[in-house]
Order: sequence, then C-alpha cells, then structure tokens
Amino acid sequence: MKRRLMALMLALCLLSGCAAGAAAPEHSGLKRYEASFLTLFDTVTTVVGYAESEEAFRETAQQFHDRLLEYHQLFDIYHDYDGVVNLKTVNDRAGGGPVEVDGRIIELLLFCRELSQLTGGRVDVSMGSVLSLWHEARQAGIDDPLGAALPDEGELAQAAKHTGLHLLDIDPDASTVRLTDPLARLDVGAVAKGYAVEQVCRETPAGLLVSVGGNVRATGPKPSGECWVVGVQAPDKGREDYLHTLYISDLSVVSSGDYQRYYTVDGVRYHHIIDPDTLFPAQQWRAVTILCPDSGLADGLSTALFLLPYEEGADMARRCGAQAMWVAHDGTMLYTDGFQQLVRT
Repeated sequence: MKRRLMALMLALCLLSGCAAGAAAPEHSGLKRYEASFLTLFDTVTTVVGYAESEEAFRETAQQFHDRLLEYHQLFDIYHDYDGVVNLKTVNDRAGGGPVEVDGRIIELLLFCRELSQLTGGRVDVSMGSVLSLWHEARQAGIDDPLGAALPDEGELAQAAKHTGLHLLDIDPDASTVRLTDPLARLDVGAVAKGYAVEQVCRETPAGLLVSVGGNVRATGPKPSGECWVVGVQAPDKGREDYLHTLYISDLSVVSSGDYQRYYTVDGVRYHHIIDPDTLFPAQQWRAVTILCPDSGLADGLSTALFLLPYEEGADMARRCGAQAMWVAHDGTMLYTDGFQQLVRT
C-alpha cells in the first residue's frame, strides 16, 4: 500500500478515564480544557487537551479549527465560498475543461483513488449522481415524514451510468481535475472528514483528543502519559450507553452505522450508506468501528467493512493494519483479534 494510505451520526463520546494500572500524575501546572465548534463539516467538533492556561489552550484549539475550516471549504460539494475553488466547483463544471484546484484537493482525490482500489470499489467517490438522489429523498422525507418516498429505481439505474473513477481526470503536475461526463458528480462524504482530520492532526501539537462528528483522533497520550478513553455508543441508545470504552493514545476511532443519517418510508428505516452494487442501503450490519493510526483510512474502511461480509472485511482490515468491530442486527458483536486488547470495559 502506498504511503498516503498507511502513514457516529454514531457518537464516539470523549471520556476522561485513565489507562490501565496506576494513574500517573498530570504534569505540574497543566489543566484540562475543552472547546467545541459548530462550523466544520456540518457537525460538532470537540477539542480536548491540557495547557498551562485557558488562553494557551484556546489558541491551540482555534488553530485546529482554522486549519480544518480550510479543508471543510475545499471539500464541500454543496456550498460556494468567496475566492475558493472547491469540489462543488468541480461538480458544477462537469463535462467541461480541467479545473485548477488547491493541491489538497488533488491529494484527497489521489487518496480516494487508492482507497477505491484497496476496497474493490466499495468506497467510490464518483457515486455522487446516485447519492444525490438518496440525499434529496432523505431530506424530503425528514421534512415531510408522511410523504416520505424512496428514490425511483429507474432514476437510480440511470444515475449509476454516470459513475466510475474512469470519469475523473487528475493531473497532479498541473493541479487540475476534470469530470469528463457532464452528469457525473463527486461525493467524498465517506472519506473527506476523516482525511481532513488526519491532515490537520499531523500538524497539531501532541496530547490532544479531537472528535469531528464522532471521528475521533488522538494526537498522542495525555501529558501524564495516560491513554485517552473513548466510548463507542450503542445503536439506538442514549449518549451514555456504550458498547465499549477503549484506550487510545495515537489512534483514530471511526464508526459507520445504520442509525447515523436515515429516514423512514412505510415503517422501514433507510440509512445513508449505499451499496454500489444494489444502489440501496447496505443490510450487512448495524455498525462497524475501525481503529487505526490514519483517520482518513479509518473513515474509508468503516464504510467498506459495513458493506462486506465478516470474513472479507476482517481480511481487508488485516491487510490495512487496522482493527475492527462489527455489530450485527441481533446485537452480536464480532472483532478482529487486536481490537479487544484496547477495550477498557
């Protein structure tokens, strides 16, 4: 695997627990602080860390916010921003000439291409034409539950004809991107948030715990040397109901679940994770949680493994150096061998 790949709404709740064994004292003069933002990737971002003063922590947290905001605007497929050429721009110009973009978009799309190859096409950012039909139907169903309806199957089939990464031209030297089909659309929702978190965390001081809509990344242990503790929320339960709490110090924890974004049609719940083979929500699992150092890889794997049978998913996790947990529809939980070594409770 190339270096880029190796290097909830399921909530992954931030806890204040300690590592196994006797708790080490915190560094003298450091206090725990927490900051939250509502402006990034359409979700809640939380930064937790230790600093000598609130002012010092706020400066660190604001720097994290400002860097992640740049990625949020670049990777947005729904909104325009003054002076920003983003993925919405690329979609809007589909079928036209090359679009010169920021190098961070090039790097994201190259990562997505590798991830598609790695997952056998299970993670495919060219599925935008299909996903937009589900997005529109879901939003309409949420706004008007009594009138909720599924996307038309004929329209889904037609939209699927305008998918495939062969429709995406990337020229790293010229820093340009082009969709060759005027009806093709990019949707990087399965990857972008985790990828952006990873890029920013690589430039962020050690010893922070960040959560962006439940995509959790620790940039190292607490200053005392203790691990952070992260709770994985149980499906359909409250925020204090955990399947497990986990020890992490330099890992990402990312989950995908059928109860994150969904709507109901005739008493049946339809979630947002669409199988590219059926063009309908996948039915394999209720939730999948991934543990690995790279948040972008974890984000993509959580989607891929949600779409795959256990044996195939476990093999993929092993090849990627990741650990995983699956929650079946009957509540059964399955694990890769190394996952339980990080379980606290």
